[in-house]
Amino acid sequence: MNTPPSPRVAPFVQTEINWDKLDKKRFYVVGAGLFTGVTVALYPVSVVKTRLQVASRDIAERSAFSVVKGILKNDGVPGLYRGFGTVITGAVPARIIFLTALETTKISAFKLVAPFEFSEPTQAAIANGMAGMTASLFSQAVFVPIDVVSQKLMVQGYSGHATYTGGIDVATKIIKSYGVRGLYRGFGLSVMTYSPSSAAWWASYGSSQRVIWRLLGYGSDSKATVAPSQSKIVLVQALGGIIAGATASSITTPLDTIKTRLQVMGHQENRPSAKQVVKDLIAQDGWKGFYRGLGPRFFSMSAWGTSMILTYEYLKRLCAVED
Repeated sequence: MNTPPSPRVAPFVQTEINWDKLDKKRFYVVGAGLFTGVTVALYPVSVVKTRLQVASRDIAERSAFSVVKGILKNDGVPGLYRGFGTVITGAVPARIIFLTALETTKISAFKLVAPFEFSEPTQAAIANGMAGMTASLFSQAVFVPIDVVSQKLMVQGYSGHATYTGGIDVATKIIKSYGVRGLYRGFGLSVMTYSPSSAAWWASYGSSQRVIWRLLGYGSDSKATVAPSQSKIVLVQALGGIIAGATASSITTPLDTIKTRLQVMGHQENRPSAKQVVKDLIAQDGWKGFYRGLGPRFFSMSAWGTSMILTYEYLKRLCAVED
């Protein structure tokens, strides 16, 4: 009796877990705890990046190292976590909205691009990019007010910025001066920054993984009959996260710099417009001014992206429902 040949193994059949195969309640509850832990580890990088982006010309701290040194000297380790409570409060609902929109949109997007018969990396880039952009658009309604408040806390007392007693104090003063719309300062730029950033990140992540698998001999036309090991899967996902972070940070840092400066401006009546912020950046540092904080942003997006995606993929495996 002839033994039938072993079927070829496509890595994504082994590693991708669809939304309909997840225990949603467990996914949200466990995910909240896991992502909070990741945020605790990487939050200081956001503080450093934000301070670099809003520093005036006369501030001596012009590098990430000098900013960290200054924070530790003046405020100790707690200074690296200014605004953290506000971020965590809003991060859970924002994350739920983002992940739900991401997964549901991804399924529809793959079905949409399937008839075009693009290569596997191209299909992944388009579908993941569409899902990432859509998820970001939905989550901005929650994320932008949190971003505005937390960034003001991050830079309080720095480079001439006001000081506050906490997130509620910031929100109260903003609403008193500008109404609720003040909490959405820079909303347009946030959408223009985070939506393309999310699209670029997820597109790069999805396509780079498939390219890497192909290079490792696990492409769609591969003759491999053995599934990749768990350690190899994790390494490919981590490398995909690094590539995605590098791509997204390079594309969107200029818009992020403009958005951040707009959001942390004081409560003066004649606050500069986005156009004026652009002029000021060029006058102070030339075009390189738009890339203030690129190093921390690159590290943040790569480290956060890699940590997040490994946590995310682990969470999906943990919450998968067996048939």
